[in-house]
Amino acid sequence: MNAPPRLSAWGLLPDEWKPLCQELGLPAFRAAQIVTGLYQTFALSWNDMTTLPAELRERLSQQYDLSPLEVVRIQHAGDGVRKLLLRCQDGECVETVMIPSKGRLTQCISTQVGCNFRCVFCASGQRGCVRSLTAGEIVGQVMAACQLMRADQEAAGIPAPDATKHRSPGAKPTLPRPGNIVVMGMGEPFDNYDAVLRALRILNDQKGINIGARHITLSTCGVVPGIKRLSEEGIQFELSVSLHAPDDDLRSRLMPVNRRWPIPELIAACRAYFEKTGRIVTFEYTLVKNLNDRPEHADALIRLLRGMPCKVNLIPLSPVEGFDGERPDDRDCLAFLDRLLKAKLATTLRKSRGKEVDAACGQLRLRNLA
Repeated sequence: MNAPPRLSAWGLLPDEWKPLCQELGLPAFRAAQIVTGLYQTFALSWNDMTTLPAELRERLSQQYDLSPLEVVRIQHAGDGVRKLLLRCQDGECVETVMIPSKGRLTQCISTQVGCNFRCVFCASGQRGCVRSLTAGEIVGQVMAACQLMRADQEAAGIPAPDATKHRSPGAKPTLPRPGNIVVMGMGEPFDNYDAVLRALRILNDQKGINIGARHITLSTCGVVPGIKRLSEEGIQFELSVSLHAPDDDLRSRLMPVNRRWPIPELIAACRAYFEKTGRIVTFEYTLVKNLNDRPEHADALIRLLRGMPCKVNLIPLSPVEGFDGERPDDRDCLAFLDRLLKAKLATTLRKSRGKEVDAACGQLRLRNLA
């Protein structure tokens, strides 16, 4: 009979270790040592936590998995972007992307193996959703990046901190870690709401990876109940909504989710979110040549968002197998941007990054399955 899979140590909030240690008959300071080992020295195994007795390390290793997801493949881009294909315990693979910029690293993480929402220019949903990720698997993507950053540091001759030196939980990790987290990889976060929120709370926890809430962005394709639920959480995560079209007809062609929650309902939820939280919503708008990038589309978008505190992030299309849309010319992208700026809409035009690493989400996984 096969043994049940071990729980992931990364799926527990730092404060949950104290009652677990109490159940094991251990003093409270053992919980602090475990949390320090997990989030200060990024232990590669329980045996690396030499502050713990050998017997306890063995007990923990039998019950809790302590390893990031297995790195199957790394794609490198000339601008420093790295896309990682990561394997879960059951053999399923997900992607995460590491994007360096101005001395800080942004990591794009996934929440599901595939996606149910099948936006036309997203490779994640081409084969549907196999399953949702656990909180431990979501945090495990970040830990995989932390381990890679640690290896980079060691390769540069920078010694790792002494793992035996005590650092209290809550201190900023001395090892490198992502400065920003964007939940914009494979999957729809609000289709896996509980696991995603648990993972983000672990990443945000001052005793954990300690990434500020305003440096964590949740991106949804427009799942209105998730937006409403997030507004009640009382946490300052950033919210990003994939819009990609200014009217229901075009958006329903690009994003089937619009047939369930059309634009008027989506915009009303976003307005209510701002009123409840005071947090400005960012609308992502992928520009596709001659499809949604014309002046009339810009004018319709201006009318839709006029008077709403928000930001617009314009994204030139990254080519995706199975979708014949094309990236607009730079001149057309800049003209669209200029039109929105003149209408006093806060707008940015994203610089394309990672072109050599299958920039659209899910493409590396699909190549691995082929």
